[in-house]
Amino acid sequence: MMEESFGSSGGRPAATLAVVCAAIVLVPVTATGASIALPDISASLHTSLASAQWVVNAFFLTFASFMAISGSLADLAGRRLMFATGIAVFCAAMLVAAYAPVIGVLILARVIAGIGAAAVVTGGSALLAHAYAGRGRSRAFALFGTAIGLGLAFGPLIAGVLVTALGSWRAFFLVAAVILVPVLLVTPLLPASRERHRAGLDLPGAITLTLSLSAFVFGVIEGPSLGWRHPLVICALVAAAALMAAFVIVERRGTHPMIDVSLFAEPRFLAICVIPILLAFGFVAPLLALPAYFMAVDGIDAQTAGLLLVLLTGPTLVVPVVVGAIAHRVSQRVLLVATMVLTAVGAAWSTLTIHAGAYAGELAGPLLLIGTGFGVSLAVLDGAAVSAVSPARAGMAAGVFNTMRLGGEAVAIAVLGSLLAGVTQARLTGSLGADRASAVTARLLQGDMSGTLAAGGEPAAQLRVIASNAYTDALHTGMWTIAATAALGAAIVAVLVRKRPVSTGNDGEVKEMALAGTAAG
Repeated sequence: MMEESFGSSGGRPAATLAVVCAAIVLVPVTATGASIALPDISASLHTSLASAQWVVNAFFLTFASFMAISGSLADLAGRRLMFATGIAVFCAAMLVAAYAPVIGVLILARVIAGIGAAAVVTGGSALLAHAYAGRGRSRAFALFGTAIGLGLAFGPLIAGVLVTALGSWRAFFLVAAVILVPVLLVTPLLPASRERHRAGLDLPGAITLTLSLSAFVFGVIEGPSLGWRHPLVICALVAAAALMAAFVIVERRGTHPMIDVSLFAEPRFLAICVIPILLAFGFVAPLLALPAYFMAVDGIDAQTAGLLLVLLTGPTLVVPVVVGAIAHRVSQRVLLVATMVLTAVGAAWSTLTIHAGAYAGELAGPLLLIGTGFGVSLAVLDGAAVSAVSPARAGMAAGVFNTMRLGGEAVAIAVLGSLLAGVTQARLTGSLGADRASAVTARLLQGDMSGTLAAGGEPAAQLRVIASNAYTDALHTGMWTIAATAALGAAIVAVLVRKRPVSTGNDGEVKEMALAGTAAG
């Protein structure tokens, strides 16, 4: 029995939306923004750039892995409680990160921050699903998705400004710790809701899924540096596959499964879960890769690199609003396919404009196009995902969808990073030799051209040209790969999104879901 019936606003649904979005927008800022600070972190804590990279990787690993379990706990323990607990854990972890004396403490803080962030996202989305119904829910989730997108999009710019203006990476984490405190203080005013199941938490399912995702993300992250044939990487990937198989078996046999795996047999729900993975390759991965390229090849600082990325992120400010205004005139299928097509065209176009010394006018066209595609998705996906299930399992739906989203981002970042490293090193090996090519590549991918020049024996000008050309070739290869993936994704989505969702509820629920899907898309 639920404490409050679904559709009840709990008195102030608008207040719930404002509080949730205020918290949600900051969480992804720390996810993408931390990459800007890596060179400063490495120098300040006297550690290698490979170790410093785990400041980003550790967050994504736990953020993705704990999405599903936190979503299930939100339904059972209480959505408001999960949301508030997530904020408290996140703030505490960011405070520890700001004053971390060594790299190990900083990485541990980011691990804990990822867990807190997962609780914030799933608890917040479940609160919105409880507070709104029908078209109102779709509009609320359009704003929710926009908040996540804005945080992802402007994280590098915010981090660049803070790191450059305040002269310390610690300021970035300290601001993240402090700024959410007012939001935490008002969470007791939000409506409380939870779903009580006799079976309680699906512990076997939660453990197998979380361990499977953790092992998979770890294997993908470590593969490029250790080598894909390294025993640790192979064991991690094999364990991930075995645990995922065990999870499916457990869920199919369970009376009250954490995730209803039969949902993935519905083409529309499957498409909704696939799209954020494809967009992670098309938008999020380049968002983290491009600042390092601009800083290394063009020698600009973190703040200027962040400003350049406004060309990519700017559309996320206006496109969701425009899409919301025309949603009733355009089918959801058209909008979902459009996100993929815009990403594919923008990525292919970027290979003609991204080069050493490129000016903003050259970069504007393709980056704006990719950003527009991502902006369209922000107005569609979150509401469509939550509306595909019954209100009682809203937390579960949010957990599944955001697991796919965050898992896709972690994998996309690792895969693009591996591709850039592999191609750059291959291009440099012929000129510099294997060992020096590896050292130069590591510096380039962290945006450190000065360290790159120090790693070579050729004249600085000659080495700069060699390194820039190799890095540019690698980035072009990555963008062509993104273009091909997005084009294939457009075709797959067009095929899958042909039928309306199949509801297991009554006719009224079917009508409500249809209205929600129409408004969202």
